Amino acid sequence: MIYGSIVALITPMNSDGTVDYKSLESLVEYHIAQGTDAIVAVGTTGESATLPPKEHIAVVEHTVKFAAGRIPVIGGNGANATAEAIELTKALSKTGVAAMLGVTPYYNKPTPKGLIAHYTAVAQSTDIAQILYNVPGRTAVDMLPETVAQLVGVGNIIGVKEATGDLSRVKELRRLCGDDFMLYSGDDATAREFLTLGGNGVISVANNIVPAQFKAMCAAALAGNLPAALEAEESIKDLFSVLFCEANPIPVKWAAHRMGLISQNEIRLPLTELSSQFHGLLLEAMKNARIEVQ
Repeated sequence: MIYGSIVALITPMNSDGTVDYKSLESLVEYHIAQGTDAIVAVGTTGESATLPPKEHIAVVEHTVKFAAGRIPVIGGNGANATAEAIELTKALSKTGVAAMLGVTPYYNKPTPKGLIAHYTAVAQSTDIAQILYNVPGRTAVDMLPETVAQLVGVGNIIGVKEATGDLSRVKELRRLCGDDFMLYSGDDATAREFLTLGGNGVISVANNIVPAQFKAMCAAALAGNLPAALEAEESIKDLFSVLFCEANPIPVKWAAHRMGLISQNEIRLPLTELSSQFHGLLLEAMKNARIEVQ
């Protein structure tokens, strides 16, 4: 089981649009040094929607290679076509990932019956642990706790990343899914509260640029030390909204480049680099978080 502070890792790119594997290796080393508990490779923050399958698999493979068993790697295996998700899942099963994270099929707007059939088919194509991912603000479909509960019986579905920001779902998911089912927050702004209400971890965007602080907040919240959790959260909480001033991962990639964590501020079309009107806002939040910029 994977607990705690998990980074939804960005995928660094070169000026010609190819993946920057040197920066990727540096990012893995950075998170290991900062105490991050696990890495999600090529999740939605990793621009999975614009990496074709061959490249997607290669980035996960390299992340596992660079991690070398020192930190668990979770591979993103989501797609809006079930057949494509199964192909990714089978390929990722050979990479050494500790688990996989599959976003709900986007745009299609499947019914609860469709979601259950989709995730069951994907899970049955592998023995690797599967984590569901509900983010209706990006996919246009909301996987309700009642639907998640019907997937608990599929042996290798071990948890869900819940990114609605609705804290009432923590209690409901725990009630319906049991104590052993892993609950991960996908919403940085409510992550501390999610953990204090019984969540197990956070798969975070902000963690890309404030991993030590984010780890301290998660560890304190999981230990039931609310004062320490609040203290750790205080300096970084402005980032939780500012990092979404434009579509993720536009702002976090810009910030990571300003910190020198990645060589180029490159992102795949149709996303483009952060608009200049937001530069000052993000720099101020980074200053408050005691982040040094270049």
